[in-house]
Amino acid sequence: MTSDVTWTKAQYHRLVDLNAEKGDLARRYESTHARDKGYQVLEKSLVRRERERLKEFEKHRLRPRLISLERRLCDVLKGAGFSQVTTPIIMSKGLLSKMGIDGSHALSSQIYWLDRNKCLRPMLAPHLYFVLKDLLRLWEKPVRIFEVGPCFRKESQGAHHSNEFTMLNLVEMGLPESSRGGRIRELADMVVTAAGIDNYILEREKSEVYGETLDVISGETRIELGSGAMGPHPLDRAWRITDTWIGIGFGLERLLMALEGKSNLGRMGRSLTYLDGIRLNL
Repeated sequence: MTSDVTWTKAQYHRLVDLNAEKGDLARRYESTHARDKGYQVLEKSLVRRERERLKEFEKHRLRPRLISLERRLCDVLKGAGFSQVTTPIIMSKGLLSKMGIDGSHALSSQIYWLDRNKCLRPMLAPHLYFVLKDLLRLWEKPVRIFEVGPCFRKESQGAHHSNEFTMLNLVEMGLPESSRGGRIRELADMVVTAAGIDNYILEREKSEVYGETLDVISGETRIELGSGAMGPHPLDRAWRITDTWIGIGFGLERLLMALEGKSNLGRMGRSLTYLDGIRLNL
């Protein structure tokens, strides 16, 4: 008798929700009866384990890993001389247009519009540009700032995407042009290392906004963790910025995915069904 009976769709999704290991998800059985009996035993074991994880969170961890990661990265960047800024979650249509994002742009269909002229920010860059144009007048160069906060896009739903995600953007302006390449690699390594990840590669990719970016890719899962760009850039003209710069943006949930070896971005971030990645429907 061959072992070719796999989990039903409902069983499989329930096991995924309960953080089952890849080996358990790939189990095969000789009959539906054996499979259903195996499912009952495995599901009960996973529920018990998740209850224990929730108890450990309540007694000891007390804070989601997303928040802990954010604080750790903020401390590292402040130690490297970067000043943290906070900008509005609501963004104007005019600021998006300065990034070249209009009705014909590929990102336009992903934007959550609140009215004709305002939206939930799909990225941090336009507001950081707005702040930098003044800080470049007021502070000595190089000017180093960063922001961490939620962004929103109507992205295709899948394991690596979410409508709401947490971005970290850091920018350094006014540095020598010859140092850009080395500096962007140095800062990428600083952030990834601070997140606890030691296996990553850098690859050049085409970008819908910047034309070309230097992307940070997880060495094991091939997930894009972050994306960097350099200036002067044609987009700078809209802000009357002429300084040399580098910038990198990271998705915190993706950093957690790579760090924890998980495959689902949704459970890494803000959620009503998961607490720190633990399913609440137990």
